[in-house]
Amino acid sequence: DKTVSTLDGDSSEDGQLNRLKGIMGQEFSDNALLVTGNRDGVNLTGYAGIPTLNRGNATFQYLFVNGRPVRDRLLAGAIRAAYQDFLARDRHPLLALFIECPSEQVDVNVHPAKTEVRFRDGNFIRSLIVSSLRHALSGSGHQASTTVANQAINAFQTTPASGNTFPSYSQRPTSQSYATYPRSSGSPAPSATPSATLPEFDIHPSAKGAPYPVETPDDEATDYPLGAARAQIHETYIVAQTKDGLVVVDQHAAHERLVYERFKKSLAADGIKRQALLIPEVVNLTEDLAARLLAFKDDLKTFGLLIEGFGKDAILVRETPAILGTVDAQGLIKDLVDEIVSFGDALVLKEKIQEIWSTMACHGSVRAGRILTLQEMNALLRQMEQTPHSGQCNHGRPTYVELKLKDIEKLFGRR
Repeated sequence: DKTVSTLDGDSSEDGQLNRLKGIMGQEFSDNALLVTGNRDGVNLTGYAGIPTLNRGNATFQYLFVNGRPVRDRLLAGAIRAAYQDFLARDRHPLLALFIECPSEQVDVNVHPAKTEVRFRDGNFIRSLIVSSLRHALSGSGHQASTTVANQAINAFQTTPASGNTFPSYSQRPTSQSYATYPRSSGSPAPSATPSATLPEFDIHPSAKGAPYPVETPDDEATDYPLGAARAQIHETYIVAQTKDGLVVVDQHAAHERLVYERFKKSLAADGIKRQALLIPEVVNLTEDLAARLLAFKDDLKTFGLLIEGFGKDAILVRETPAILGTVDAQGLIKDLVDEIVSFGDALVLKEKIQEIWSTMACHGSVRAGRILTLQEMNALLRQMEQTPHSGQCNHGRPTYVELKLKDIEKLFGRR
């Protein structure tokens, strides 16, 4: 017999996680959440990675029932259901779950290799796994995986000490793709409880052709987890200074997640409010696509989108979700059609609510290429800190990367 690995015993409080680190790596250990659940004699324990730590396959999903490793469709489906709010359909979380239950509640003789099991009450087990995983994920707050930050640090290459490897220019560039701000400690700290919605993101008329107006940043805001905004680069990324490093935020991905979470909250409370278009917009489609979209108009109305047929091959958009603000109705309708076509005709739209919300949230979020004021950048950071799951976009990608000062100092040989 070949020895695959040998691990020392560990009786510490974090012994299980230390053992998993030996199998799944430091990356998993750094980004794992404790999972616990107990219901009617069935006990669930283990660790699950935050959504931004994901893979293209389910190789790093370890499932055990009464100490026996299993591969079970019911359990795999429960995992997908728990993470469907955070991951694209082709991405898979990393986790290790251990289920202990009375032997009479599970049949282990389904498969000759005993890698499959059959539970007496499959829905009960599925519910326990989904609720326990979602409870663990809800405690992650705005946390994002450390993986991307580590990759960013490793991507930096030191250059030779001698020789100028930079191109020379006869004159300085006349335009910049970033806005910077002087340091100052004279401004009051932003409110720790910002309003529920971000300020209007109006681009100044002169923003594309004139120097950006100087604003005074707030040094005290570095005490916040995501720090104080210092600059916007390429009209897409916010650079913020924290007490012990810096944070780079993808403004579109971050705001998309905020809008998405507001969708969920509104629907769970008193429904999604609609806003009437001053002039209803006609969206031209094929006759087939128009008919397929209209088949779901009642469901779409629940989500804040009021449409009706306009001839045989067009859709009339009368109202859109108020939470989106000014929205490109043409783009929204065509993206929704693409989603519905990909789901298939058998779709019950409410079963794919995450995908629909995600599409709508994308159209209601701050776009890349939009110049933001310092106040708007800081408002976005504060709302991210207060919004669950804001560390990842609706597809499981990180919305920000945090670089610690000690790691930056290592790059320059200061440590």
